[in-house]
Amino acid sequence: MRAEPKLEWLRCFVAVVDAGSLAGAAGDVHRSQSAVSMQLKKLEDAVGRRLLERGPHRLTLTPDGQTLLGYARRMLELHAEARAALQGKKDFVGQVRLGVPDDYAASYLTPVLRRFAARYGGVEIQLDCEQSTSLIPLVARGELDLALVSRDNARRGTLLFHEPMVWVGSPQFELWRRDPLPIAVYEEASLARRGAIESLAQQGRRFRVVYNSSSLAGQIAAVESGLAVAVLTQCSAPRELQVLGADQGLGPLAPMEVAVYRSRESRASKAADLLHELLVKTLRQTVTT
Repeated sequence: MRAEPKLEWLRCFVAVVDAGSLAGAAGDVHRSQSAVSMQLKKLEDAVGRRLLERGPHRLTLTPDGQTLLGYARRMLELHAEARAALQGKKDFVGQVRLGVPDDYAASYLTPVLRRFAARYGGVEIQLDCEQSTSLIPLVARGELDLALVSRDNARRGTLLFHEPMVWVGSPQFELWRRDPLPIAVYEEASLARRGAIESLAQQGRRFRVVYNSSSLAGQIAAVESGLAVAVLTQCSAPRELQVLGADQGLGPLAPMEVAVYRSRESRASKAADLLHELLVKTLRQTVTT
């Protein structure tokens, strides 16, 4: 007869899903990586199903794992609520104004916010999605507490990782064969725009700007519709677009330095402290492992 799933097994399972790796989850549940792996094995043995597939870089949920995940979260939340009620404890409360570019929101911010909400459900997050060029002055003026940004100088915030930049084009149109090359670019102050133009200049390749947009969706639409090629962060490049390089006559691009930037005013906020700490811990682990 199989054993009933235990809360500690479910806790490890949820932590691994949110962190994306055994190593990332180990610190969250205060166990060694091997202990986390053992807890997962016990859970899979108990339910008689494979819950996670081990890929070369990341763990992914099986269909049975997806089914169990929702129940596991609810069970852990109810357990935490019951303990808090019996011990007379109230949730930590607060508010954090957070900024993030569209490029980084889904790939990097979503798992962080999921983990934060599980720990500090009483904290309200106000999210502002803008380009880094807009977010940086908002943080500097204290209108945002924290922002995940492509930093414009080495002293801007806490460095988390380097995000590769890629040329992308639609394989249906092969615009890279044209001379001058039609390109889509972000606003004047954009580091991606500057990097694209500098790369073309170094090659001596002629180009013309045919599309301007501060929106990631706008850049992707311009490429998909056959108007232009563009430079995007690797994490935001849709799979249906072709990553271009030397074979298409396009040179290398410098990566973005992605950092978490914090306002001076937020230093007095415990909620901002906690989210800043989790951003640094999670993204440094997730992206570098």
